[in-house]
Amino acid sequence: MHTPNLRSGGQLLVDCLETHGVDHLYCVPGESYLAVLDALHDSQKINVTVCRQEGGAAMMADAYGKLTGRPGICFVTRGPGATNASPGVHIAAQDSTPMILFIGQVARGDFEREAFQEIDYRKLYGPVVKWAAQIDQAERIPEMVTRAFYTATSGRPGPVVLALPEDMLRDLVEPKPVEPYEAVESHPGPEQLNRLHALLSDAERPLVMIGAGNQPQVRAKLQRFVEAWDLPVAAVFRRQDCFDNSHPNYIGDVGIGVNPKLAQRVKEADLLLVIGARLGEMTTSGYTLIDIPRPKQKLVHIYSGAEELGRVYQPTLAINASIGPALRALAEVKPDQEPRWREQRQRAREDYLAWTTPPAVPGDVQMGEIMTWLRERLPPESILCNGAGNYTAWVHRFYRYRNCSTQLAPTSGSMGYGTPAAVAAKRLFPERPVVAFAGDGCFLMNGQEFATAVQYELPIIVIVVNNGMYGTIRMHQERDYPGRISATELKNPDFAALAKAYGGHGETVTSTDDFAPAFERAWESGKPAIIELQVDPEAITPAKTLSAIRKEALAR
Repeated sequence: MHTPNLRSGGQLLVDCLETHGVDHLYCVPGESYLAVLDALHDSQKINVTVCRQEGGAAMMADAYGKLTGRPGICFVTRGPGATNASPGVHIAAQDSTPMILFIGQVARGDFEREAFQEIDYRKLYGPVVKWAAQIDQAERIPEMVTRAFYTATSGRPGPVVLALPEDMLRDLVEPKPVEPYEAVESHPGPEQLNRLHALLSDAERPLVMIGAGNQPQVRAKLQRFVEAWDLPVAAVFRRQDCFDNSHPNYIGDVGIGVNPKLAQRVKEADLLLVIGARLGEMTTSGYTLIDIPRPKQKLVHIYSGAEELGRVYQPTLAINASIGPALRALAEVKPDQEPRWREQRQRAREDYLAWTTPPAVPGDVQMGEIMTWLRERLPPESILCNGAGNYTAWVHRFYRYRNCSTQLAPTSGSMGYGTPAAVAAKRLFPERPVVAFAGDGCFLMNGQEFATAVQYELPIIVIVVNNGMYGTIRMHQERDYPGRISATELKNPDFAALAKAYGGHGETVTSTDDFAPAFERAWESGKPAIIELQVDPEAITPAKTLSAIRKEALAR
């Protein structure tokens, strides 16, 4: 029997999570952290989502972090549980998502014996995360868990890993009080804002690139600043919900398959104001839109992590500031005269609208028309999720994100993300429609989390775009090794039947006209649903067919 003033390590850990405001966590259970699972039995504040594979659990934690700005919490067991979680941790690292992964560990007395499923997680995860540590003394749980929350949320957000020896979690200790964490924010200085004002006042072809700030109050400040200066705004790769796509100042996204006219505008801008974005490979079209190390454009780079400023591109003005304080400060930077680039901005907007009018592609299922229908059918608060693959080109290009926190998509390019992200989103916001997109290869990487949606009665809709192959790799094969198909063909299950086997609703769509009624039936079912779109393999991108790519390659 426990002494009343003593707590086990597992109880103390759950106490700390509650103190720091944790309301959801995602896990696959394991014997290495049974003491934590036992403590969660008594928690009245934390909702536990039991997942089917640790990769899905970690991706759900990442989705939670993206949607809330607070650390997503994930628990996995040692060895294969920890390694299975690695894709989600890598996503959180590249996407700058606050996340804490807790890993059950072997007993302390068995270290260095290669005990059952023993791994040193500080070495395994050290290069990927902001901080990887092991809690060897239960007395230090409040200290190290609190540090984990500060580390995950401060500066450039990211993942933290804490290993938990199983015997430590059973130790009885006297609890030490802690206060809820508060993320540490950095603020721009008045001299920096004055320099920014001068650069904007002198500019002839300015362009804003936004990559953060998808919370309502923060985004409102960005809109106020943009409207005052009448600036054109482009979202960086998979950050389209940071600005209202229906706003007249929005001119598109700079990512994979960028509108050539928008890419040219980035190159020809005389001032780039980059806010909350790292300017990574996908956003810069393989580092070709902006010269390294000194850009031709004057570059104002505002970012929360000081280590990113000047890392690749030498800025004219670097501002180390968190996104909230930065945008609140920018909202107060007012022009002295009427901006001179209104006609440029209007033309850029017209180019965006033309770019989002879908062209016809081979086959009876037209993905562009389906995305156009969805953008008119779905309410603005709907959350769209996707993993990686060529099918995402239609989602990013033809849908218009209007509200904050409506896009869950990994900038790391990880497959298998859409379904677990949709589960996390619907669990967190049951009143909001949630639609996931996945390719046939993408879905079968974490599609088992559809069972989690069924278990928790979460009526997500998963749209599986089935072309019978790993489409992105096949596209690259045809471009670099035309006609030499290798390791990219897939034989798939009946996805609609699979949905029904799980206890959900299933639909198969073989023509564009069939999609709308199939979607409405899925919606009305009130169940988790899978809609399989059987698309023509030739329709590999909105712009080019597989045959055209092969023909161009052979002509070189």
